[in-house]
Amino acid sequence: MYRHVLIATDGSELSAKAVQHGLALAKACRAEATIITVTEPFNTLGDKQHMFSGLSDDLRQQAIDFLFKESKTTLEQAGNAAKVAAVECGLKSVENAHPFEAIIETAEQDGCDLIVMASHGRSVASRLLLGSETMKVLTHTKIPVLVCR
Repeated sequence: MYRHVLIATDGSELSAKAVQHGLALAKACRAEATIITVTEPFNTLGDKQHMFSGLSDDLRQQAIDFLFKESKTTLEQAGNAAKVAAVECGLKSVENAHPFEAIIETAEQDGCDLIVMASHGRSVASRLLLGSETMKVLTHTKIPVLVCR
């Protein structure tokens, strides 16, 4: 049924459930799996940018390093879940100001025929203000999307 499943995660609890579901589906279909996390560039943190404007270059770099460490940890946890599920999968960390675009571009470039993601991510406030990344993926892709709640 599916040959290559792209699983998007942001490290949230709900996203971890989507990773589990996506891995189980990939295993059942004997499909290839790729897990992706998208980090927004530090200079595009939107309404949070003002919090960092007064930081020294050193502190700013520490904040950037923290964001990438968080992304790496998320991928490591997802990779461990893949090992436990006995599913071979690739891990990708992408930087993009618009996570939905990175998810769709990766799915298209990698020839994925299904995208699996959570119904919403970490931030309730940003979801209300900006709209869900999941909704944006659903709106802009022609690839089937499985939304996990």
